[in-house]
Amino acid sequence: QVQLVESGGGLAQAGGSLTLSCVASRGTTGSYAMGWFRQASGKEREYVAAKSWTASRVYYVDSVKGRFTISRDAAKITVYLQMNSLKPEDTAVYYCAAGSYGSRWPPRIDEYDYWGQGTQVTVSS
Repeated sequence: QVQLVESGGGLAQAGGSLTLSCVASRGTTGSYAMGWFRQASGKEREYVAAKSWTASRVYYVDSVKGRFTISRDAAKITVYLQMNSLKPEDTAVYYCAAGSYGSRWPPRIDEYDYWGQGTQVTVSS
């Protein structure tokens, strides 16, 4: 079992920045990925970004490319989502997730085994 705890959400103005953190209860080896997802009110959960834990693979949904950056600190077993140039449409509950992956990149949402509780991000116009 891996517990994931997100933090860093809050209220930001359009054009502003927030950094989300996700701390894992333990590390892992092999082909493991950390992902960020978001779910706006009344909408389906959306894949935002993913990063392989030991390799250099990353993924971003088109709507956040150039604005969001996913990174990790292996020593702290923490993954971050730096969000710049925020837009009102970025408002959502953001979740981090962890899971192993095979040859496909990024992992499918059903390949993520562990999920955090979510953190609210609200962007005002």
